[in-house]
Amino acid sequence: MRHLAVVGPTASGKTALAVAVARAVAGVELVSVDAMAVYRGMDVGTAKPSAAERDGVVWHLLDLVEPSEEFTVRRFQAAAYDALGGIERRGGLAVLVGGTGLYHSSVIDRLEIPGRYPDQAAALAAERAGGTGLEELYGRLLRLDPIGASRIEPGNERRILRALEVTLGSGRPFSSFGPGLSTYPPAHFSLVGLSVPRPELGRRIDARLEEQLAHGFLEEVRGLLGRPGGLSRTASQALGYRELAAHLRGELTLPEARTEIARRTRAFARRQEAWFRRDPRVEWLDATADSISSEVIDRARALGAAR
Repeated sequence: MRHLAVVGPTASGKTALAVAVARAVAGVELVSVDAMAVYRGMDVGTAKPSAAERDGVVWHLLDLVEPSEEFTVRRFQAAAYDALGGIERRGGLAVLVGGTGLYHSSVIDRLEIPGRYPDQAAALAAERAGGTGLEELYGRLLRLDPIGASRIEPGNERRILRALEVTLGSGRPFSSFGPGLSTYPPAHFSLVGLSVPRPELGRRIDARLEEQLAHGFLEEVRGLLGRPGGLSRTASQALGYRELAAHLRGELTLPEARTEIARRTRAFARRQEAWFRRDPRVEWLDATADSISSEVIDRARALGAAR
């Protein structure tokens, strides 16, 4: 059974389009693919579907955990498999919608996700903090897993540490966990990418941020920080939440925080687009065209008819 995935950068209109599809095509259920929409209470700043966008629409994988919890790709993948299984048993059509590329890949390509090894991760972090150079750590990875090292830029600290954590913790080379993210096998999904010209996307990002601030984004962050446990390491790095938390600590003025949020969101959008542009299976559509909704609705109807 083939399903549909709608991908693209933040503020490209993925959610509104997916809701339009769900309301036009019988049996469509939406599956959120957003690393931050899994957190309860992180609503305004994540541009989570509004009450109106949820009304009469079946959504999955929203509000799964508290923001004080860490959430992993493996947990997302398992939850997504459960959701897709249920949709298929009901004879429905899943529409994956969101901009977290790795989460999409974990489901579409059924990636084998390595486990976490906290002791190894802590030991490596301690080494790094103690003065061990990134070049030395990369050299260690090169000796232990030359194939894995060849897929990682020598300056990418996060990926080097993660590859070493998995290699040392599992006893298996990091590269042995599937072919990696650079292969694009046939998929049981029709992939649609939403393309927005860079200047227009920047305007949308700015307008959405102003709307979020007007609708209580700062108050949302203040409330989350006051909860027991606060924000997890992952949740605290979410776009806007990090900057507004810094403002509440007196480290940034509100205008400075606003400027930094916009800058970081633009950079994030560029990374998202680069990620999805590498995938030759994605068919890119002009998200600003008047016909965008009808094009994707027609595609969903064709997929639904083939069920």
